[in-house]
Amino acid sequence: MTTLDTITPVSFRSFAADFAGFSRDLGDSFAKYGFAVISDHGLDQGRIEAAIATAKAFFALPEEVKRAYVVGTGGQRGYTPFGIETAKNHEHFDLKEFWHMGRDLPPGHRYAGIMPPNVWPSEVPAFHADVAWLFQALDAMGVKVLEAIAEYLKLDRHFFDATVADGNSILRLLHYPPAPFDGPNIRAGAHEDINVITLLLGAEEAGLEVLRRDGTWLSISPPPGALVVNIGDMLQRLTNHVLPSTTHRVVNPAPERRGFPRYSTPFFLHFNPDYEIATLPACVSPERPDLYPQPITADEFLRERLREIKLL
Repeated sequence: MTTLDTITPVSFRSFAADFAGFSRDLGDSFAKYGFAVISDHGLDQGRIEAAIATAKAFFALPEEVKRAYVVGTGGQRGYTPFGIETAKNHEHFDLKEFWHMGRDLPPGHRYAGIMPPNVWPSEVPAFHADVAWLFQALDAMGVKVLEAIAEYLKLDRHFFDATVADGNSILRLLHYPPAPFDGPNIRAGAHEDINVITLLLGAEEAGLEVLRRDGTWLSISPPPGALVVNIGDMLQRLTNHVLPSTTHRVVNPAPERRGFPRYSTPFFLHFNPDYEIATLPACVSPERPDLYPQPITADEFLRERLREIKLL
C-alpha cells in the first residue's frame, strides 16, 4: 500500500537563523522516517538544470559510445550500463543506467589507490564543468547537514567535518528509461543506501517511495527548490540505529507516464576510506545495547556492500 501524506519540509533558511531548531526538526524527521526534506536549499537552480541537461545529453548518445566509458572500478567511476545493478537480495536487475563522478584527488594523495581518477565524456563538452559543480555544491551542503546531525546527537557541531573531508563520495547521474509495464523489474528495487547520508534533488518524474514502520510505502515528491536527504547504513551503524537507514525504492510510472524517462542526481556522501565506523558511546545504553561491537573501516564496509549489489 502506498500513501501520499508528506514529510514536513525543514527550511534551510533556519540553518543560520535558528540552528538549534533546524537541527531538532531535521533530526526528528530522520529519527522517524530515516528521511528529511530540506526546502529553500539555496543552490543555483540554473546550474542544477545545466548539469541535468548535460547528463541527458550523455544518456542520449549511442550505446557503443557510452560503453566506451565503462571502467574497471566496480562502477565507482564513469558509465554503468542498463541491466547491471541489482538491489541486495533481489533477483531482478534495476531498470536504470548511470554515471558516477567521485572526488578529484591531488597527485600522490594517500587515497589514490582506493579512489580512482574520474573520466569525462568528450562528446558532451560542458559535462565536466557542469557535473563537477554539482558534485561540489552537494558535497558542501552535505557537510552542513552533518553539522545539524552532530548537534542533534549532542556531539561537537563539527564532529563529522574531518571524517568526510576526503570521503569516497559519489555523484550519480541516473537515467531510468520509459517503463511501459508493472514488473517484475522496477526502476530501483527496495534497498537501503550504503553511505553516510544521501542528498537528492527533486526529480521531474514521480516514483520515489519510502517504507514506513507500519509496512506501508510513503510516496515522496519534494517541491521545487527542495532536497530529499536520507540516512545511509554507515550512519545507522555509527549511531546504533538511533538514526535509521530506511528502505526505499523507485517504482515504475503510472500508466499515463509510462512513455516518459526519469532522471535524478543522488549524491552519496561517504566517510574517508580509512575512517573506523565504531559505535558512538552516546548511542549505547542498557535499553539500546551496542549492535556492532566490532568496528569496520568505511572502505571495508563499502566493498562488502558493492559485492552484494553486483557492482564488484
